[in-house]
Amino acid sequence: MGSTSPGQTVDLTKLEPVFEKFVDVTKGSLIPVLQAAQDTYGYLPFKALEAIARHLKTPISQIYGVVTFYAQFRLTPRGKHIIRSCQGTACHVRNSARILETLKTTLGVKPGGTTEDLKFTLETVACIGACSLAPVMMVDTDAHGRLRPDRISKILDSYSN
Repeated sequence: MGSTSPGQTVDLTKLEPVFEKFVDVTKGSLIPVLQAAQDTYGYLPFKALEAIARHLKTPISQIYGVVTFYAQFRLTPRGKHIIRSCQGTACHVRNSARILETLKTTLGVKPGGTTEDLKFTLETVACIGACSLAPVMMVDTDAHGRLRPDRISKILDSYSN
C-alpha cells in the first residue's frame, strides 16, 4: 500500500476536531468525515482510515472501498505543486507526448506519481481549455503554453523554492 502502509506514523490527534464535528454518527457521515480527514492530512493515511473505522463503527474494508471508489480521495501524499499536462486534441497534434515524456524523465515519476521530495505531483488531463497555447501544462494555477521540451526544466526550477 505504499504511503498508506499499516506501520506508518500518523498523528491521530489531528482527527479529534473532525470527530468532534461529527459526534452524532450517522450512516451518511462517512464521506464528510473522509473529506475532513483528507483536508487535515492532505491525503488519507491508513492509520487515519483505521481510526475513522473505529469512530464510525464501520468495517475498514467498507471505508477502503469508498476511498478507492471516489476519485476525490487520495491514499498517498500529493506534491506541493500539481502539474497537469494537457493531452487534449490541440495539444496532441502539437506534440504534447514529448512534453509529457520530458516531464516524466525530469521528475522521475509517471502520471499520478509524486516526487520523493513531495515537491511535484504529475497528472494528465483531457483538456485544460487553453488550446491556443498548445501544448500547455498547468503548474498549480499557472498556465505554461507553447511548450518545448527544452523549457521544462527552467519552468520546474521556478517552483523549487
